[in-house]
Amino acid sequence: MSDSTSIDLPHRAPVKTGVLLLNLGTPEAPTPSAIRRYLKPFLSDRRVVELPRPLWLTILYAFILPFRPRKLAHSYGSIWMQPGPLGSPLMHHSVQQRDGLHAWLAQKLGHDVPVALGMTYGKPDVDSAIAELEAQNVRRFVVLPLYPQYSASSGGAALDAVFRVLLKRRWMPEVRTINSYHDEPALIGALAQSIRTHWATHGRGDHLLMSFHSIPRQYFTKGDPYFCFCQKTARLLAEALELPAGSWSVSFQSRLGRQPWLQPYTDLVIPQLARSGVKTMDVICPGFAADCLETLEEVALRYREDFLEAGGQAFRYIPALNADPAHIDALGQLVSRHLSGWLPAAESADDSAARVARARQAQAQMQHETLLDRPA
Repeated sequence: MSDSTSIDLPHRAPVKTGVLLLNLGTPEAPTPSAIRRYLKPFLSDRRVVELPRPLWLTILYAFILPFRPRKLAHSYGSIWMQPGPLGSPLMHHSVQQRDGLHAWLAQKLGHDVPVALGMTYGKPDVDSAIAELEAQNVRRFVVLPLYPQYSASSGGAALDAVFRVLLKRRWMPEVRTINSYHDEPALIGALAQSIRTHWATHGRGDHLLMSFHSIPRQYFTKGDPYFCFCQKTARLLAEALELPAGSWSVSFQSRLGRQPWLQPYTDLVIPQLARSGVKTMDVICPGFAADCLETLEEVALRYREDFLEAGGQAFRYIPALNADPAHIDALGQLVSRHLSGWLPAAESADDSAARVARARQAQAQMQHETLLDRPA
């Protein structure tokens, strides 16, 4: 008869510290069926749509899920990079961010810090991402939703997904969550650098538009800080670039339905600017950590056509930071600060040499004292 000492118990292994990156999610293919599988849990989330449930579920199942996936299939197909799930730009860049952050932490902190990627909706789901960390005996981890400006409908929904998974765990890990990083100096610096690099290559437009994903206005009036965080990001970015007043503006995109959303609306602002005399326009989406349908198809393709049709001459979309080294550095600084106390500080070469010297000195002192204690 075996006893508990013969069981391979996970709590006997050395404990590791990790990072869980979260993003929204993506269809696995640019097809109506794959898009429908993705949209169903996304648009069913109470954080995302706060309409009365009987009303909204009727709209969702009777009108949106039967028809919208077919319309979106062409849009996704226009940006899909290759066959398979990694053809999704969001997935492609998110995987690179995961791998880049893992390498950054190893280099800067001197420790192997496992980094897993989970999607609030779709695959890899949050449960499998946490299981991936648990398989490496990660018993404490930092959760980073890749939404610089927190909203209940994005970052809040992502954290909900984490805690729903943890509710099922027998052995709860230690968890730290990052709520928002909209004013992180390294992030603002990375955004400013990406714009300067774009200008150096393509020239500087007459106007810089900063377009953020919108949310229903009533979410803001109920206390969601998202609108204020977007405005602060834009202001800090304009200050970093030393932009004069009138040469930049903020707008909000991707609204759905008839209720009022945060304004001004990007799809209305862009043709208005063209008609007002703006001939060349640069657009950046500082709320998106990775390029996706909303940036590549909605902004870079559709809004470009709207601008040109309204009289504009050149419309240039500035890509999201994606896995740019400056972005990985910003995420690394942010995460390492939240890992404080969980990992020993990385030693520099000078620190290591000093530690070795102290150890040798202590050993020599002990040998000297031992000699003194010997009888003559």
